[in-house]
Amino acid sequence: MLHNPIVLDIETQHSFQEVGNDPKKLKVSVICIYDYATNEYLSFREEDFSKLFPRLERASLLVGFNINKFDLPVLSPYYVGKMSQFKTLDMLEEVEKVLGFRVALDDLARATLGTKKSGHGFLAIEYFRNGEWDKLISYCLEDVRITRELYEYGLKNSKLYFNDFRGKKEINVNFDLSKNAESSVSLSLPF
Repeated sequence: MLHNPIVLDIETQHSFQEVGNDPKKLKVSVICIYDYATNEYLSFREEDFSKLFPRLERASLLVGFNINKFDLPVLSPYYVGKMSQFKTLDMLEEVEKVLGFRVALDDLARATLGTKKSGHGFLAIEYFRNGEWDKLISYCLEDVRITRELYEYGLKNSKLYFNDFRGKKEINVNFDLSKNAESSVSLSLPF
């Protein structure tokens, strides 16, 4: 299999406070991806997941920010297979391994790319509740774009940056997982 990762981000219908901190109860409002195999950004609502899952199953790697503790657990109630089968690169986990603490996506984007997120997760929930799908999808796609750019920067340079009270700090990362890129996902959906 070629190294064709998918970068993804999920927005939810509810906040953790509303569901007792259970990610499986948050419900997905929209999932946005960047698919390296087709070189395109795409969005999927609940009724479109049958088109999303085959793409995820064919990907060599799922890339995200807090993907293992947030995105995949939120998505798991919708998927008939095991989410744990997917090979992932969780950039938050990689950064936390080096620093010993968590850093926000926005902080990495500002210091590494000179850009910033367009909002926060509660804004996405508000867009969903107001039926503002264009705004919601735009917000989610922007997070995917930032995540993709950070992934590519880290892959190329083996480092990312963040700012603390002493200035800009370097974080050494290893995002090159292509040597073990063969998918081990059992295809669970009819094609």
